Amino acid sequence: MTVVPVAYRVADGVAWITLDRPVVLNALDTDLAALLAERAETAAADPAVWLVIVRGAGRAFCSGMDRTALAAGSIGEAFHRAWVRALDCLEDMPKVSLAVLHGYAIGGGLQLGLACDLRLATDDAILGLGASRHGIIPDGSVLRLARVIGLGRAKELSLLNEDVTPAAALAMGLVSWVGAAADVDATLASLIERLRRQAPTANAHIKRLLHESFHRDPRAVEEDVMAAQLECLASRETAEANRAWVAGKTNPATFHDSPPTP
Repeated sequence: MTVVPVAYRVADGVAWITLDRPVVLNALDTDLAALLAERAETAAADPAVWLVIVRGAGRAFCSGMDRTALAAGSIGEAFHRAWVRALDCLEDMPKVSLAVLHGYAIGGGLQLGLACDLRLATDDAILGLGASRHGIIPDGSVLRLARVIGLGRAKELSLLNEDVTPAAALAMGLVSWVGAAADVDATLASLIERLRRQAPTANAHIKRLLHESFHRDPRAVEEDVMAAQLECLASRETAEANRAWVAGKTNPATFHDSPPTP
């Protein structure tokens, strides 16, 4: 029987990408990284998908690099190129990406979460990096982490490799929410419903322009912002929001044909 290390399904506009090596706590190897990149690119290219959720099967989100594979010398350039491709796609896609961090979310697991726009951590999650303990760098987070939590805290996490509690992660902005592990599906369903009430065209532009703000002089992006705003104003989504405003709270705006299900 062929083992598929990353499962993929789409339901009601939500793409579910699930790391599926539960026996090794979804540890990363070259096959998983390559398939993760393919799954992310499939979701990014699907016009019916507006939200991408990344999860891990079993007891952990992702325990980081497969140490057995690393020790055997089978982690090399092919892995790292696939890994970068996967994370860049999640970061750059014009859809919201959300990672659900439960159990171990360490090393590459935390790096994967950082590539997503939003992060939900369970209260039993163990968060950390640890790369330099193994003689390598946290290549999926070294270019992102400081932008999320600031340079000083990023250095602490990356150089000292100490684990972070979910509460501390929330306080420093490393994760967006913390929820009870027993209620994670209900919490996730609530978050999906909240995201469903946001206009996807506007969210795509917001995400892209926020990223641009780190790379360019903000004044140099003003024309791009203006063009994006005019596109939004002319969209069906703004027309629907205006209709709902006139109709009142009894008839809220609907940006998607049907509600998503987890």
